[in-house]
Amino acid sequence: MTFRRVAPPAPTKRRVSLGGAGRVRCFRSICSVSLAVVVLAALGACSRSPGGGGPDASAKDAPRASATLLRGNGPDPDSLDPQKARSVESQTILRDLCEGLTSLDKTAAVAPGVAREWTVSPDGKTYTFKLRPDARWSNGDRVVAADFVAALRRLVDPATASSYAQVIDVVANAGDIITGKKTPDTLGIAAPEDSTVVIQLGTPAAYLPSLLSHPSTCPVHRPTLAARGTSFARPGVMVSNGAFVLKEWIQNSHILATRNRYYWNDSATRLDAVKYLLISDENAELTRYRAGELHVTVVVPRGQFDWIKANLAGQLHVSPQLNTYFYGFNLNRAPFKDSPQLRRALSLVLDREKLAQLVLRVGELPAYGWIPPGVNSYTSQSFDYRDTPLADRVAEARRLYAEAGYSSSKPLRFELRYNAGEVHSKLAVAIASAWKEALGVQVQLTAVEFKSLLQDIDRGDVEMFRSSWVGDYNDAYTFAQYLKSDFGINLPHYTNPAYDLLLTRAASEADLAKRRELLEEAERLMLHDQPLIPIYFYVNKHLVKPEVDGWYDNVMNVVYSKDLALRPPAP
Repeated sequence: MTFRRVAPPAPTKRRVSLGGAGRVRCFRSICSVSLAVVVLAALGACSRSPGGGGPDASAKDAPRASATLLRGNGPDPDSLDPQKARSVESQTILRDLCEGLTSLDKTAAVAPGVAREWTVSPDGKTYTFKLRPDARWSNGDRVVAADFVAALRRLVDPATASSYAQVIDVVANAGDIITGKKTPDTLGIAAPEDSTVVIQLGTPAAYLPSLLSHPSTCPVHRPTLAARGTSFARPGVMVSNGAFVLKEWIQNSHILATRNRYYWNDSATRLDAVKYLLISDENAELTRYRAGELHVTVVVPRGQFDWIKANLAGQLHVSPQLNTYFYGFNLNRAPFKDSPQLRRALSLVLDREKLAQLVLRVGELPAYGWIPPGVNSYTSQSFDYRDTPLADRVAEARRLYAEAGYSSSKPLRFELRYNAGEVHSKLAVAIASAWKEALGVQVQLTAVEFKSLLQDIDRGDVEMFRSSWVGDYNDAYTFAQYLKSDFGINLPHYTNPAYDLLLTRAASEADLAKRRELLEEAERLMLHDQPLIPIYFYVNKHLVKPEVDGWYDNVMNVVYSKDLALRPPAP
């Protein structure tokens, strides 16, 4: 199938509210000047990005202390409750609002967060974290160890119904609490004093410090949670401990977070606020970026990638990312339940290289496995047919299709449901066409809003669905755990006791080489069962304005807004 490349539209002329006192001061300086040419020059200064930098700026090339970063963030987050949020869009914002025991540095390696240091026992099962004495909540209260105890207990409490509960299943008693066999107060976490958090593990887990940088493990402000219940994470109510505070959330428009002056490292923060623009359409985001309404995009439109490389090369950032795009089967219902040969047939006929070249077109890697390349201390595994010529794969697929009871007179019919978006639509059309051409499959394509898709999947009201999985930390286990039978976000509902056992053994294995072998064996077993169809491995794709100071790229695609600043843009 041929896709037409659409040239980017010209920037839309619109009035942009720059806000803040910087705009007012600039206007007043213009009023005091009589020469028209100077007026025009001053007006040019006013049209720059929010946060000042007008004619009276003392250092034009220095980052501005008073500025609002305009950051693209995709569709609306599903939640900003740290223990309940599940989408990447939510977690990007939460990393600015909240801080866990640990953080990530600019290379995505683990770094101190609220905990300034930590130690581990010789057997690898007990971690002791020492908190910063100057860590504060956004209302000035001290962040204490009990806040982390309450958060992790809340995370695994069945009453919270967190999809991320199992992410800390290595903590002692977590599994039994999640299944209701034990109470949350038995979780292996304690606060012997306000400045100390002790975490007891059921088995050694060298990746625990990295895991504790994930937003789901962020502390909770206990008085606000007690007073407001599940509404504690709303604008004007939420008390957070990160570099920014939630102030405003306008659905389908934006989320505003302002600087937290009580943050322990506020002296290093160089922004007054971050405004996250909620734009689900890639082309619309590019249009607003070109019009000066965004400093950073969350994605780059594939159909306009060649134009961007030719015209905005200096602002384009492309780098590897630990993220897998896939189509998931609903293994709890027909037609894919108990039919691995049918699932394999659909995967066999996909020409992933052609999809990457003709549809994706921004450097994504064809995915023949589940765990992306680049994961620390791991060798990504692949389907056994990766190097088989496509014609031979199609022949095998047709045989399996017939064995499953389908033919040209009795074609397979099912619905593929995905969230609306240019790339999702183009991929769905191309893949459905490939299935029809090779096998005669009849696919109904249904695009819905992202939140609706998640709800449909949770209800089991799908046959096949589009999704992706981003590593929560740089370790193969974060991908392997996704398909563990009791993991809360195992959307395909994959269940294989042998797979679960391999993961259990890997989690308790202290020898890193043996642990890697167990995880690699688990991935090969899962790929044989084909509970999903990996399609490609993501790359990070952002446009970043030249006036953004401090931007960096890493495999986790984690860039904290507190590390950024704004310079006056070039004329």
